[in-house]
Amino acid sequence: MLLVMKFGGTSMGSAERIRVAARISREQHQRRPVVVVVSAMSKITDLLLDSLRKAEAGDQSDLDQNLKTLYARHFECCRELLPPARQEAALAGIHGLIGEFSRIAKGCLMLNDRPPRSIDEAVAIGERLSALMMAEYLESEGVPAAAVNGADVIATDAVFGNATPLMDATRERAAKILRPLLDQNILPVMTGFNGSTLDGRPTTLGRGGSDFSASIAAAALDASELWIWTDVDGIMTGDPRLVPDARVLDAVTYNEAAELAYNGAKVLHPRTLAPLVERHIPVWSKNSFAPEKPGTRIVPKIESTRGPHAVTSMADVALVSIEPANSVLSGTKVMARALGALARANVEVLAITSSSYRQNFCFLVRQSELERVTEYLEESLSLEFAHGYLKPVSVDCHVGLIAVVGEGMRGTPGLAGRIFTAISREKINIIAIAQGSSELTIAIVVHRDGLNRAVQAIHRECGLGVAN
Repeated sequence: MLLVMKFGGTSMGSAERIRVAARISREQHQRRPVVVVVSAMSKITDLLLDSLRKAEAGDQSDLDQNLKTLYARHFECCRELLPPARQEAALAGIHGLIGEFSRIAKGCLMLNDRPPRSIDEAVAIGERLSALMMAEYLESEGVPAAAVNGADVIATDAVFGNATPLMDATRERAAKILRPLLDQNILPVMTGFNGSTLDGRPTTLGRGGSDFSASIAAAALDASELWIWTDVDGIMTGDPRLVPDARVLDAVTYNEAAELAYNGAKVLHPRTLAPLVERHIPVWSKNSFAPEKPGTRIVPKIESTRGPHAVTSMADVALVSIEPANSVLSGTKVMARALGALARANVEVLAITSSSYRQNFCFLVRQSELERVTEYLEESLSLEFAHGYLKPVSVDCHVGLIAVVGEGMRGTPGLAGRIFTAISREKINIIAIAQGSSELTIAIVVHRDGLNRAVQAIHRECGLGVAN
């Protein structure tokens, strides 16, 4: 009956929030074995990354200011959180961890460089600080607890910045590190986001990877459930900032949750569910600011009504188009090489579509990855561009992605037509459409200025809101 619980950045964002997370953890620990996985305090990972950028640029003044901010926020939280008798040891631990980060950052300052391995080692300090404070507070409340570095538990490949877990090795590590603590009724507080290679080099699992860490731990330990605590009530039919009548879904399938996360719903990390599917471990998405609310249950299969379950959107995307200058060049080969370049760049393609005769194709990526996309494309297709076989790459950053998701869309006639008609009523032009053979998701690209209205129109047309 092991329970794994993950607390996100907002749930760990202050002494008050850590107390709430600890209370939830203590209540569950009294009933059954529990492993807790924590994120860095809100905005801390951004601060760490900004510090490394400042170091690479040689900006010692701003780096020093960031380090002061890092010390101040954690020292203040520690003093507010812990009784005086426990503060000295905890503050020493915080000082030591930030000292580790400072050493790495100042190495980057000397080199004017940010090696990927150093970035992974440095940014994981945020989670290590959270785990330290959470474990210390639990101990002060009479709950036996121990901070655990996720690097000691999660084994990964060597893709720094976006590593993939090696589950067999992780199961061995979890049995060695976490099981003995659980057997002694000690509550492990493990860092999310980070792991290490088989030879011990620090890695991270990508931004938002604390969710992923929790699911990896749950699978490695054969947990009965995974609870992911955030600052929203669960998975909703739409973004409540755009659609006021959006409602919390009681249950969604693994596939639906993964598609929603991949296409912009800020509830789960997109890769979170993969380790859980084989073992059918259910997940709950819950709100630590309102723990009495039931949240959304994520399971292998549900009885689904016909039609979509939810609609989500992404604004910070870019549409990249590639077109041969003439019919001599094989569009299929160009597409294969372009996708190979994106794979080497470790870029996720959000949607892709092509035309048959002109052999042109376009794909959607996150704007944050656009510079890397163009660099790898130009390198991979340099000869074709140089000899004029390909037109210059076209990039449109004034677009947005809409994803309509639901297991119940499969085999529902007329649904796509209704969705497109709802968008057209708002006088919004559809730029691109993509739908896989599973019919689980319809991806639609529109101009950015019509994105919100299109989401509202689809939500309304599909009857996804709260019943009147």
